Amino acid sequence: MTPLRPLSLSVLSLALVAALSAPAHAQSLLELVESARTYDTAWQSARAQLDAAARRADQARAGLLPSAGLTAGLSRANVELSRPPVENTGTTQTVGVQASQPLYRPANRITLEQGQRGVDVAQAQLDAASQDLLVRVSQAYFDVLAAQDTLAFVQAQKAAVSEQLASAKRNFEVGTTTVTDSREAQARYDLVVAQEIAAENDLRVKRLALDQLVGISGAKPQPLALPVQLPTVQPDNVATWVDTARDQQPGVRQAAIALDIARLETKKAETGHLPTLDLQVGYNVTRNPNGTITAPGVNNRTNSASVGVAFNLPLFAGFAVQNRVKETLALEEKASADLETTRRNVAQATRAAFFGVQSGQGQVQALEAAEASSQSALDANKLGYQVGVRINIDVLNAQSQLFQTKRDLAQARYNVLLGTLKLRQAAGTLTLQDIEAINALLVKP
Repeated sequence: MTPLRPLSLSVLSLALVAALSAPAHAQSLLELVESARTYDTAWQSARAQLDAAARRADQARAGLLPSAGLTAGLSRANVELSRPPVENTGTTQTVGVQASQPLYRPANRITLEQGQRGVDVAQAQLDAASQDLLVRVSQAYFDVLAAQDTLAFVQAQKAAVSEQLASAKRNFEVGTTTVTDSREAQARYDLVVAQEIAAENDLRVKRLALDQLVGISGAKPQPLALPVQLPTVQPDNVATWVDTARDQQPGVRQAAIALDIARLETKKAETGHLPTLDLQVGYNVTRNPNGTITAPGVNNRTNSASVGVAFNLPLFAGFAVQNRVKETLALEEKASADLETTRRNVAQATRAAFFGVQSGQGQVQALEAAEASSQSALDANKLGYQVGVRINIDVLNAQSQLFQTKRDLAQARYNVLLGTLKLRQAAGTLTLQDIEAINALLVKP
C-alpha cells in the first residue's frame, strides 16, 4: 500500500487562521453596542417615551399651581326709546385679569403622584429596552462568529477530505486499494462542498442581520481569544437569582408601579365626595367712551377688583362616584393579579436561564474532552490506514467527527456567554459592564 500523506496540522491551521483571525478594522462587541444605541429605533422609542412621561408629570403639577388669564372685549350697541324719545349709540370696552390658586383639591395632588409614577414606568420600560438591546446585539454578534467558525471548519474539512480523496485515487491507480475508497472519498467531498455552500449563505445572512441591527455596513466582529476562560455564574444559587428577579426585573417593576397607580386611582375616585376650595382674584376695567344710556355723552370708566374663595361640595351625582370607586377597586385587583403573574413568569424564566448556563458550561467541558479524543481517534485511524488495518471511510468518519466536535465546542462557548447575559437580563441586572467583561475576552485589535 502506498503510504498516505499525513494530514498535517498546517492544512487545518491555515484554514482556521484565515477564517478566525480578526480582520482589519474589526469592531468589538462594545463598539457595536454603542453604535446600535444611536441606530436602534426600539431603544430610541423607549427613550422618547420616558421624555414624554416626564412632560406629562409636569402637566399634572399644573393642577396645584396658580392659573391666570387675560380677557378683553369690545361691543357697540344702539338703544332707542319711544317715550320719551331717546336714541343713544354706545361703545363698551372691557379688559380684565383673573387668577385662581387651588387651596384644597385632593384629586389634583393624586394626579400628580400618578404622573410621577408614570415616569417610573417609562424608566422601567427604557431599562428593559436597554437590556434587550444588549442581548440582541450580543446574539447577532455571536451568530456571526458561530457562522464564521462553521464555515472555517467546513473549509478545513474540505481541505482534509480533498487530500484524502487524492490519496485514495493514487492508491487505486497503483492497485493497492479498491475503487470503493476513491468513491467514498468523492462522496464525502461532494457532501462537504454542499455544506460549504450552505455555511457561506448562513454567514451572509447573519452578517446582514448584524449590519441592520447596528447600522454599520460590513460589520466585522472580533472573535474570541483562544484559549478562553469562560466566566462563572456568581452567585451560584438559583434562589438568589430568582429573588433578585422578583424585585428588580423591569417587567416586575412596571407591574408593581401599575398596581401603585391603580391604588392611587381608587383614592382619586373617592375624592369625588370631598369638597374643593380655590382662591380667586380678579381685576376688571370697563370703559364707555360715548357714555351710557343713563348718562349719554359722558366718558365713563369703571375699575373693579375682587378677592375671594370658591367652595364647592358635591352632594349627589347619581351614584357616579360610588360606581367609579367600585370600578377602580376591580382594576386594582386586576393589577395585583397581573403583578403576581409577572413575578411567576420572571421566576420561571430566571430558573431556566440559570440552569441553561450551568448546562452550557458542562457541555463546554465535555466537548473540550471530546475534541481531544476525536483528534486522537483521527490520528489512530490515519496510522491504521497507512498500515492497512483501517479503510478510507474510517479516516473520513474520524475527520468528520473531529470537525463537528470543534464546531459544537465553538457554538457551546458562545451559548454560555449569551446565556450569562440572558440570565442577568432575566434577573434585571444586565448592564453595560457585563458587555465590557465579555469584550475583554475578544481578540485585541
